[in-house]
Amino acid sequence: MTSETSASTAATTAPDHTTDPVNAAPPAAAQEKRLTRSRDDKYLGGVCGGLAEYVGVDANLVRLLVVVGTILGLGTLIVAYVAAWLLLPEG
Repeated sequence: MTSETSASTAATTAPDHTTDPVNAAPPAAAQEKRLTRSRDDKYLGGVCGGLAEYVGVDANLVRLLVVVGTILGLGTLIVAYVAAWLLLPEG
């Protein structure tokens, strides 16, 4: 009779997703990661600071790459920067 009781109890309890790697929910940090303009680390529009936060590198490195890319690309990154400034939400 105990086998019937344990079988009926197992059927009525909800599955435990913490031990099932297939049905486990993704971590909360992965869901909340969004590309936004930085409010704290900005010189002009916060685009480089926001991109640095998103990628996980220093904002000055991103700024240096944007300046060098703008010089070598004859100003095409300026258009991308302004577009990102207008399109990205401030976070």
